[in-house]
Amino acid sequence: MLQQTQVKTVIPYFNAFIKKYPTLQKLSLATEDEILASWSGLGFYRRAKNIFAAKELIKKNHDNKFPSQFDSIIELPGIGRSTAGALMSLAFLVPQPILDGNVKRVISRLIRKNIAALKEKDLWELSTKLVNSEDCFSYTQGIMDLGATVCTKANPTCNTCPLNESCLSAFKVPQQVNVKKTKNKKIILMSFALVQTKKSLLLRKNDTESIWSSLWIPFENSKMQSHANKLELTRNEKFRHELTHRSLDLEVNIYFSSKEFKLDTNQKYEWIKKDRIEDYGMPKPITKLIQQL
Repeated sequence: MLQQTQVKTVIPYFNAFIKKYPTLQKLSLATEDEILASWSGLGFYRRAKNIFAAKELIKKNHDNKFPSQFDSIIELPGIGRSTAGALMSLAFLVPQPILDGNVKRVISRLIRKNIAALKEKDLWELSTKLVNSEDCFSYTQGIMDLGATVCTKANPTCNTCPLNESCLSAFKVPQQVNVKKTKNKKIILMSFALVQTKKSLLLRKNDTESIWSSLWIPFENSKMQSHANKLELTRNEKFRHELTHRSLDLEVNIYFSSKEFKLDTNQKYEWIKKDRIEDYGMPKPITKLIQQL
């Protein structure tokens, strides 16, 4: 969850996820839809799909027990060398190097080298040398926290850093004024038809490898043209939803139908009961819109 997402955003999702799936055995029984439902609103849904794929692999190859060997852990979907190293050090107390963005910054400042000038291979070698074999748990947690809270990208607090006496960059990183840069995001136009009866909503599972892959979303407006005689347009909503690297301009026509009807389509769809909406993984803007109905 912490990949590409801030801690304060993750905390409520993490707590809810752990409450629902307190053990690997509980998680092993979950469907992909159930895991995606727990992820709804957090974004970067590929991570949730990786959790599903990983637990299926663990169930198949490791007797439903999380592997304790580095080579087995790194084979799991969504887990790279650094995450596998963190798991080995924190969960199994076996010393392994890690190299996330925070650790890269700490290392480069310790030796006073520009990160861009250091090869990945060199950074891994340095990270390996730094690992404390006697207390890998404290070291691993400590260097991650150091980079996240003290040796920050802008305005590091060198005066509180426990490494300031041995750090070649201590008190030499220029202070910066925190000015948010305006990025020109790509704008994506999306048009939907959200159809509802008194008790249900018509949604489809997005089976394309695009934004909101595997999530439940409304059909496109064009798909409802052949059913116009069954539908009453009740509202038209236009709004923008901001993502990290792009902006979504959404237009949603909200229709009422007196009864459910069948569609001639190969896409998986359901008339989902309104009191079961939380059981389905949906993107945040669609969830918010449904809550306002």
